[in-house]
Amino acid sequence: MDKNQTLNLRRKHIGPSCKIFFSHDPIKIVRAKGQYMYDEKGQRYLDCINNVAHVGHCHPDVVKAGAEQMEQLNTNSRFLHDNLVLFAQKLQATLPERLSVCYFVNSGSEANDLALRLAWQYTNNRDVITLENAYHGHVSSLIDISPYKLQHQSDVEHNPSVHVAPSPDVYRGKYRADHADPATAYADEVKDIIDKAHSKRRKIAAFIAESLQSCGGQVIPPAGYFQQVAKHVRKAGGVFIADEVQVGFGRVGSHFWAFQLQGDDFVPDIVTMGKPIGNGHPMSCVVTTKEVAEAFMSSGMEYFNTFGGNPVSCAIGLAVLDVIEKEDLRGNAVRVGRHLTHLLEKQKEKHLLIGDIRGVGLFVGVELVRDRTKLTPATAEAQEVIYRLKEEHILLSADGPHRNVLKFKPPMCFSVEDADLVVEKIDLILTGTRPLLQKWTKNRRKGALNGKTYLQSKESSLFG
Repeated sequence: MDKNQTLNLRRKHIGPSCKIFFSHDPIKIVRAKGQYMYDEKGQRYLDCINNVAHVGHCHPDVVKAGAEQMEQLNTNSRFLHDNLVLFAQKLQATLPERLSVCYFVNSGSEANDLALRLAWQYTNNRDVITLENAYHGHVSSLIDISPYKLQHQSDVEHNPSVHVAPSPDVYRGKYRADHADPATAYADEVKDIIDKAHSKRRKIAAFIAESLQSCGGQVIPPAGYFQQVAKHVRKAGGVFIADEVQVGFGRVGSHFWAFQLQGDDFVPDIVTMGKPIGNGHPMSCVVTTKEVAEAFMSSGMEYFNTFGGNPVSCAIGLAVLDVIEKEDLRGNAVRVGRHLTHLLEKQKEKHLLIGDIRGVGLFVGVELVRDRTKLTPATAEAQEVIYRLKEEHILLSADGPHRNVLKFKPPMCFSVEDADLVVEKIDLILTGTRPLLQKWTKNRRKGALNGKTYLQSKESSLFG
């Protein structure tokens, strides 16, 4: 179909709250391969966004595994099948020994919803501690623990069983890099929340956190934070849930799971995973301890998921794990991630608009600010960068509570040459945004515009 016809049908039949990238001039993608996507005219785009196509779009080994199994059988997990147990065994081998029981589901939201059910049943408590700017999924149980979604809605009634702790952000947060011990300071905030909950006769079921905050702005928790939080939460009778939906499966390079960056002495009670697990195929998993699983069983309610753990999904999951190992994608994440970060640090020396570079492996954030002292978010400039990159046929996104953090989370086959190209284009674009920054500063001094008004006018021009 003609692109406009596709767009008109989408407007007619797809819910208006389902947003589309680059709404004033969306891209119609018709095929993809590796780290590249192609529009209906054959134009190639470098994909820096898709952490779902983890081992590369349409990887032949993954496609073959799914197609061959689909030709033979696809059914539910109530029948015995080798794929289910072999995938569970291979997945568990990447995790600490005590995380040994798997529940296969179909999306990150399903996984996190099930993780809450496990926590509630195991602890017989209800309250959940989450982090500022967290996002854990779109189902009803998760919206309440996803401040990232709720922060712009003033009319939402607060759920008394949900408690929000400060994001462990050492750049913009309450305790910063110059603090003597930010890990302890942020963990003590969680302890204070627990104490206040107990004073109101409330009991903690779980603390849940993305191992590295993604939607929250590529936040890397200080080492030792999770260990101390887990100690406080477990003492209160709760469990620790590590959400690896965005950052798992070797994206950080040095480790298979991002929670392992905290050290060998930290092991969550429940781990959730999704997105990259199927390289675009809808599947996810919850892994927990035998004790938690047995408590879930003791409720007397059978757990059954029609599509979770089906033979096709498990064949695809096995293929993804094989490709990660065979193509040394963790090693690639280390090498290319280090190169990308080095290039970006050089840009920080050149462009005052870059306030912070942070990340691990192929999970990197570039925070843009108008003032490095006040940390005034450069939201409009961040949007300009991603729109200008789109014109250069490079796909990047901006996120964080102020939408001013450029997010790198590309397919794991992303190369040194790809990093060189993106940073070269960002350099050219940021050089061109200097007049924009000067204009904003000039207007602020004159008092002609406040920052919000100018920002809104700039963003409206970007989004059409």
